[in-house]
Amino acid sequence: MTTRSGRHFLQLPGPTNVPERVRRAMDRAVIDHRGPEFAELTLAVLEDLKPIFRTDGTVFVFPSSATGAWEAALVNTLSPGDGVLAFDRGFFADKWAEVAGRLGLDVDLVPGDWRAGVGPQLVEDRLRRDTKGRIRAVMVVHNETSTGVTTNIPDIRAAIDAAGHPALFMVDTVSSLASIDFRHDEWGVDVTVTGSQKGLMLPPGLGFTAAGERALAARPASPLPHSYFNWDDHLAANASGFFPYTPATTLLFGLRESLAMLAEEGLDRVFTRHRRFAEATRAAVAAWDLECYSANPCEHSNSLTAVLLPDGHDANALRQVILDRFDMSLGTGLGKLDGRVFRIGHLGDVNELTLAGTLAGVEMGLRLARVPHRGGGVDAALEHLATTSQPADEDDD
Repeated sequence: MTTRSGRHFLQLPGPTNVPERVRRAMDRAVIDHRGPEFAELTLAVLEDLKPIFRTDGTVFVFPSSATGAWEAALVNTLSPGDGVLAFDRGFFADKWAEVAGRLGLDVDLVPGDWRAGVGPQLVEDRLRRDTKGRIRAVMVVHNETSTGVTTNIPDIRAAIDAAGHPALFMVDTVSSLASIDFRHDEWGVDVTVTGSQKGLMLPPGLGFTAAGERALAARPASPLPHSYFNWDDHLAANASGFFPYTPATTLLFGLRESLAMLAEEGLDRVFTRHRRFAEATRAAVAAWDLECYSANPCEHSNSLTAVLLPDGHDANALRQVILDRFDMSLGTGLGKLDGRVFRIGHLGDVNELTLAGTLAGVEMGLRLARVPHRGGGVDAALEHLATTSQPADEDDD
């Protein structure tokens, strides 16, 4: 085995780099998850999560991936055979719809262009046609991790309201929460789901579901079968700082530290930082004469950039060159984008030098893999970073 100097660059759109502070917070002895110290920890993190979602409602924490949070959102609010409206806008939007179908829900998966977000008029039209009230939930991904496309959530809420439809509004924020502005209460979202391994800067292993009053009130008399993700069990146990089963104790210590870091920086500054890095990355892509997969500038993601390679060039081969030569991991193309795109993650614990090193590795990789491009992408990104700045004093909402 050959020893490599320096550190590995993990520039995926998730899992993201875990900050040193968070790693140290988790490096401790396991404690009694039925004891007073743990109860204090649980109550603190459940309260401190609310500002991240921007909600006054209830936040549930599950020892699971975000897929568990998807399932929890559905099984606690819907009954077998209920209709759900979903949109084919990327790999993860489709996977959430697949979960709903496996649970026995009647899924209307509306076909669409992966290069664009969900259009509000499409939502309104579909709901207006639902004159018998078959649709009980609308499922939308805020930031599609497979494509780098962001959907305007307030516009979707407005479309649901314009149709006068009572369906619950469920939103996936797996690659947007704590990276891109999201407002559960203000935007009229009923259920928000996310995971620990992206903007929250933790290892994988925690799933989160934020539920508003309409979602909690929607718990049906004859729900979908569920046990592990039962909201009622969590509400009863969480009230005193505990869980209905053995929780991920060490991850919760890390969560407390990551929430403290986000509070210290301030969410508005976090969003500004992510926006600057996304703009710098897109400046590099344009200078390389390559194309962002997201087709509409107003829908470009601030947490990741999916880059489309010219026909005849394999994005997986490029990623392999970059991994072998520069010890850097980039995101692969998922589903029908396999081999067509590579994804640069610029979310979580990232600063200017991290981003500059990442883009330098990509530019050298493009040259080594003989992908047609122009030089100067790194220079374009550095110019953007040098001429924009992170506000020194910006109050969080």
